[in-house]
Amino acid sequence: MTDTVAGLLQVALLLAALAAVYKPLGDYMARAYLSTKHWRVERALYKVVRVDAESDQRWTTYAYGVIGFSFVSVVVLYLLQRLQTVLPLGLGRPEINPATAFNTAISFVTNTNWQSYVPEQAFGHLVQMAGLTVQNFVSAAIGICVAVALVRGFMRAGTDRVGNLWVDLTRTVVRILLPIAFVFAIVLIGLGVVDSLSGGIAVTTLDGGQHTIALAPAASQEAIKELGTNGGGIFNANSAHPFENPNAWTNLVEIFLLLVIPVSLTRTFGVMVADRKQGYTILSVMALLWAGVLAVIWWAEAHPNGPAALLAGSAMEGKESRFGIPGSALFADSTTGTSTGAVNSAHDSFTGLGGGGAMLNMLFSEISPGGTGTGLYSILVFAVIAVFLAGLMVGRTPEYLGKKLGRKEVTMASIAMLAMPTLVLVLAGIAVVLPGTASALTNSGAHGLSEVLYAYASASNNNGSAFGGLTVTSDWFQSTLGVAMAFGRFIPILAVLCLAGGLAAQKKVPPSAGTLPTSGPLFASMVAGTVLLVAALTFVPALALGPIAEAMS
Repeated sequence: MTDTVAGLLQVALLLAALAAVYKPLGDYMARAYLSTKHWRVERALYKVVRVDAESDQRWTTYAYGVIGFSFVSVVVLYLLQRLQTVLPLGLGRPEINPATAFNTAISFVTNTNWQSYVPEQAFGHLVQMAGLTVQNFVSAAIGICVAVALVRGFMRAGTDRVGNLWVDLTRTVVRILLPIAFVFAIVLIGLGVVDSLSGGIAVTTLDGGQHTIALAPAASQEAIKELGTNGGGIFNANSAHPFENPNAWTNLVEIFLLLVIPVSLTRTFGVMVADRKQGYTILSVMALLWAGVLAVIWWAEAHPNGPAALLAGSAMEGKESRFGIPGSALFADSTTGTSTGAVNSAHDSFTGLGGGGAMLNMLFSEISPGGTGTGLYSILVFAVIAVFLAGLMVGRTPEYLGKKLGRKEVTMASIAMLAMPTLVLVLAGIAVVLPGTASALTNSGAHGLSEVLYAYASASNNNGSAFGGLTVTSDWFQSTLGVAMAFGRFIPILAVLCLAGGLAAQKKVPPSAGTLPTSGPLFASMVAGTVLLVAALTFVPALALGPIAEAMS
């Protein structure tokens, strides 16, 4: 069997698995957020934290909850890292320096999971499990909560309420993330992923020397790392490490995990707004962009330039032989098309066009299919902009799902859409002109620019993957990447929640002869075109100087 046939079989199996769970999981999540009943364990949690589960919140209160909860999470995670030496299960690891602790706390709370350290050398098991893993659950849940609040904005009419953050957060963790992560942690252990509380295992090398191979509770971490589109590895090699991802089957399972919730949320959206065709339309846009970039990356890595790669027959540098070109391209496309950031190959070693494809996924605002929740609310923002542009062309007030899109709604959608490009271009532009950046790069020219651009695109989109040739341990990169993560996360969230509040306050507008149909191929083409237009107008000059120039050299 050739690599191409094996790769196509992997894609077919992945799509079949996603199709099989799309309806049941999507419907289950819709029921979770539409239900008025609370599970016993949920009622116990509400009682402990003194939450009135029967009350709904205005969008401002919902937003205060998101910001406040995230701030407390940053503080707690920062302290856990700084106090590691006096905590149990520390494995003798030293305390984390303030800059790295700050950057890591921001990173995991914003669902970015950017790592500028070697995890198996930096953290003991307690910080990994009680700090980083907890954030893998709750940061993913926050993204879903915001998406659900926006969907309620379209559902409701004549109210200033968009739901209850604490109820949404609890249900997301208890009913969705914990059960799925528990099951797939067992699946991964069965497939060979390590799960151990031992600090390591001593081995004897061929020359008689002693070496310790680090061990960790990898399977339990890996399940939520991929399911919550988090991406931070418990080992430095991330999903290329044989203890995290030992074979082709675990590779396929992990790709499935990072796609399953973002894909199924489109079904949840359709069910909640009582029009399933709307969910299919949004899904078709996501699938088109995902498949298009996958084709680009796969082709580029299988047809490289350069004498060494041509002699090898493909660009295998930086890739694991157990995954090959197809498994590496499929993982790279899916991890950058979501906000996961996990890697099973070195993106810095990709060809100019292949690495540019991975970067382009992030510059699309990660909507193919995007992170847990973030993908859905981001593509709905593009849908709002697409309807607005269509309304301008025909001279009508734009409407989407029975809600008029006036100045406030379009302004909030524009802020949510433009926050990421602003952060990427401004911070990357400043970085490339600073004299210290040259010493942080291992590559000059077009690839060096791509490394800087990729770093800020990854941070601003809360992805977390990186081109490894850029050393980001300086105070400049630690602080500005932290700022990019925080602003890239919370500016869109606040704009989306404000949009949700404005939509919920409106009355439903009955469709008329001039209403633009928002389900079907025409509207899907308009949304995809809007995504491509915004990315092209914003990033083509930078891409031309980076990955495009490298691909043409």
